[in-house]
Amino acid sequence: MELYYKAINLKGDVVHGRVVANDKAEAARYLRIHDIYPIRIEEEGKSQFSTFLPFFSRSSTGDLIFFTTQMSSMLESGLNLMQALQVLRNQTRNQYMSEVIQGIVSEVQDGHSFAQALSNYPKMFSSIYVSMVRAGEKSGLLDKVLTRLASNLEKSKQIKDDIRAALIYPVIIIILMIVVISVMLVFVVPQLSTLYASMNIQLPIMTQFVIALSNGFISGLPVIILALVFGIFLYRRWYSTVRGRLLIDQNIIKIPLIGKLMSQSVLIEFARTFGLLVGTGGLVIDSLKQCAETVGNAYYKDAVLDVAKRVEKGVTIGDAMDANEVFPSMLVEMTKIGEQSGKLEESLLRVSEYYEREVSHSVKALTSAIEPIILVVLGVSVGFLIISIITPIYGLLSSIH
Repeated sequence: MELYYKAINLKGDVVHGRVVANDKAEAARYLRIHDIYPIRIEEEGKSQFSTFLPFFSRSSTGDLIFFTTQMSSMLESGLNLMQALQVLRNQTRNQYMSEVIQGIVSEVQDGHSFAQALSNYPKMFSSIYVSMVRAGEKSGLLDKVLTRLASNLEKSKQIKDDIRAALIYPVIIIILMIVVISVMLVFVVPQLSTLYASMNIQLPIMTQFVIALSNGFISGLPVIILALVFGIFLYRRWYSTVRGRLLIDQNIIKIPLIGKLMSQSVLIEFARTFGLLVGTGGLVIDSLKQCAETVGNAYYKDAVLDVAKRVEKGVTIGDAMDANEVFPSMLVEMTKIGEQSGKLEESLLRVSEYYEREVSHSVKALTSAIEPIILVVLGVSVGFLIISIITPIYGLLSSIH
């Protein structure tokens, strides 16, 4: 398990960090061997800071980008690795991030490589990140690799933010629509139906329908809530299985408009990551297997692993991709050109840039298409309820006149 520690070193300085051990006693022995005397050792996620402010205790993608960018800049400016880490540790405001950097500093001081130190924190530094750092250390181009990693992380974050921004508006509108309709069915319609019943007037068919719908909704509300909770539980349980996730991810990319956007984002991640790994000298098969773990879609993951198996048997990357319908012709042809010209990395990065532009256009198209549809549905639904409620009142007033 990973344990947090607060300790004092031989210089009398208070240090923080993390250590991997079976229990607290083993962690304490390890620290004392390295002349670090523990004050407090706690399980991961149980630090005093995270107890009171848990939402501030974890790192975000922004923290990772900041870490990578700052490390790259400091190494390019002439600082050595240890100096850069110590400066960055003092600059970081996030408590969790500070503890991570302190743990990395301790590992590097003990003689481990930077990549080995990063690998102790898999929740923050992915296997691809660690692989690229390892390649950068071996080639002596760590600063250049970190620069490219920072650029990759920023582009990936931007794509996710764009997609999130495109979907958040319709989601909010749909939630508001459900809330408004539910409030009317639960509170407004029952009051008016009681009023109409006391007046003993003949109600229009659509008003009768709305009243029946309200009565059914109120009486069946507990069942609806239980069914919803149970449905979510079953969905999550099924999605956690290999077959369930594969079927769901396969059908997600078939959803009109949204599916195309999801596919394009996966292809961007694959092309950019694969290009970066190949560019740092990684083996093609290993790079493909690592990419399969990062695409975020089980259907595409299987396709990438299939490409890796074919390449392992001697098939070229382009031909292996061409054998699977998941990969579009644009990506396949550019991969073939990159293989033939010896510039596979450059070709893949160009493809990722092309799909980035496509995602930008798709986001705009999605926003333009969904907004009017949602507004029409919202207007028709609420309008139908209001007309159904007002019609009997209007009829009653007309009869009085």
